[in-house]
Amino acid sequence: MKIAVLALQGDFAEHEAIFHRLNIPTCQLRQKSDLKQDFDALVLPGGESTVQGKLLRELDMFDEIRSKIQDGLPVMATCAGTILLARQILDDPTVHLGTMGISVRRNAYGRQLSSFHTVGTFAGIQDVPMSFIRAPQIEFCVPGVEVLSEHNGRITAVRQENQLAMTFHPELGNDCRIAEYFIKEML
Repeated sequence: MKIAVLALQGDFAEHEAIFHRLNIPTCQLRQKSDLKQDFDALVLPGGESTVQGKLLRELDMFDEIRSKIQDGLPVMATCAGTILLARQILDDPTVHLGTMGISVRRNAYGRQLSSFHTVGTFAGIQDVPMSFIRAPQIEFCVPGVEVLSEHNGRITAVRQENQLAMTFHPELGNDCRIAEYFIKEML
């Protein structure tokens, strides 16, 4: 098993570190030729969704990644990665990959100074560390999207078939349980 991590921008190294703690090899996707590697799942990390979307198009990776997800490749997205998957970004006509039936709002919790850390429940897993850094909010889900986590009445994690999306950063710190969930439940 190998996990590909989109490494164009953002916190891709932290995702790789979590999977390495679980003794799962990773590879980085930095250019179109990297998509020829064999990998079993994909991580779309946090960072700047606008920059990531632009680079996916400029590097001619966009269509192939979207096609792989539509064809069933398991994908785990955090923060900006969730925005990339969303079918709708509220107050913005941009749609990136658009493979997941969710509507999101950017920076729903406020600017960088409003970022915070808490613990919550994710898919029945208790006391999961959750860091919200200029985090989006999932405001709407189509039927078939399962809500896995909420914080103060706001949806923070969802699953739709082969796609897992979170508005927080589970990769920051040493807790590997969400990565384990992804491997066990989706691969």
